[in-house]
Amino acid sequence: MTYAENLWLFFSLLFGIIIVPGMDMVFVLANALTGGRASGLSATVGIMAGGVLHTLYAALGVSVILHLVPQLYYLLLVAGAAYIAWIRFSLLRSSIKISGVAAGARLTLWASFRQGALTSLMNPKAYLFMLAVYPQFLKPQFGPVWSQAAVMALMIALTQLAVYGGLALAAGRGRDFLVGSPGATVAIGRFAGLLLLVIAVFTVWHGWSGEV
Repeated sequence: MTYAENLWLFFSLLFGIIIVPGMDMVFVLANALTGGRASGLSATVGIMAGGVLHTLYAALGVSVILHLVPQLYYLLLVAGAAYIAWIRFSLLRSSIKISGVAAGARLTLWASFRQGALTSLMNPKAYLFMLAVYPQFLKPQFGPVWSQAAVMALMIALTQLAVYGGLALAAGRGRDFLVGSPGATVAIGRFAGLLLLVIAVFTVWHGWSGEV
């Protein structure tokens, strides 16, 4: 697998996760409905900042493992792929529906940013997910781990900006879609689940074939 193919695979996984309606998406919409587009975009930037910090911790963990216990890297890769597959089955069995996105108290732009970052950083599933995902894509043969992590952090931030920022700019229509189209949100979740399964199988296959 080339570095470009590796990044495309990572982007596919990343996009599949971000488009699934969830806490971050609802938070951005609620801020946009209350304080307008600027508030929604501030919340989006806060979530992006939280994602960058998640990247730093995950890259640090992978670097330590590669340096101190390189044999553990392969075990972590397989365990991570299993966790991604488990998320896939959870998405396929669940019916993702958003019952409502209500406007809350009006916040300053700084408060929207701060709460967005805290929303991201206080999500325990995000830490586990990042620790499961990064060993699949941070590979020694592609150069220093930190430079690879920087590229992946940029990809995360830009994808969040495109998806969440787009919803912030079209807050009313975004809310109508999430609340009024339960079939569409369920379909998005199941599509993301299928995508995760394909990626989990692919990364494990490469791991067992010694191509990581």
